[in-house]
Amino acid sequence: MAVRAELNADLTDLELAVALATAAGDLLLSVRADSGLSGRDLGDVGDRRSDDFLQEQFARLRPDDAVLSEESTDDLARLDARRVWIVDPVDGTREYGTEGRADWAVHVALWERGESGDGNLTAGAVALPALGITYASDPAPVAPVVGLAPPRTDRARVVVSGSRPPAFADSVASALDAELVPVGSAGAKAMAVVRGEADAYVHGGGQFEWDSAAPVVVAQAKGLWCSRIDGSPLVYNQRDTYLPDLIICRPEVAESVLGASRP
Repeated sequence: MAVRAELNADLTDLELAVALATAAGDLLLSVRADSGLSGRDLGDVGDRRSDDFLQEQFARLRPDDAVLSEESTDDLARLDARRVWIVDPVDGTREYGTEGRADWAVHVALWERGESGDGNLTAGAVALPALGITYASDPAPVAPVVGLAPPRTDRARVVVSGSRPPAFADSVASALDAELVPVGSAGAKAMAVVRGEADAYVHGGGQFEWDSAAPVVVAQAKGLWCSRIDGSPLVYNQRDTYLPDLIICRPEVAESVLGASRP
């Protein structure tokens, strides 16, 4: 559930990720309720306000860390940094700007460089503010959310983009004897798998590091399979932030999903 911790430098990295994603989500809800805006105008204001808030908090609470955000100029000094926060201030801007939509998110993830020079995601959180829930990269069990999705049938489910489902989505659905379920933002789709409402989330183009970093570190902590569609690892804090494809699924269906996703 959402955690409204006091924002201070004593928080662990995971506590900070959860607190920041939650607080940014609260801010976005206030903007949505009070601004009188909708659609693209609301999305633009929400993106800016959320990004400003997150950047201010990182500067105050983790001043030595770098930040990679969808809504800020990319400072390539992050490539030499030991710690980089990768954030999406509003994941699913279109859904956020649409009245009644809850399938949008806030992403906060931490990438850290290891002794060998390679780096990994080490902490993160995905907030679904309209539902009052923040998911953390810990192994704690996830409770179902009543009313979030229609009751499951006996068939498996694969969540995909409603506007850009990948070309191989039908092949994955066939391999799992699954139904395809369109959901809004990347974070909302990934958390549907985390909650057990879906068996897989597949995506085939148009994403960047900030779209998947937080969902992936949360999903990995819950024991899910996360990779590129060719099975290779998802690598972050790269010069080119384009990271177009993604699979998040239950481990027992990973082989079938990968087989159906490959060209």
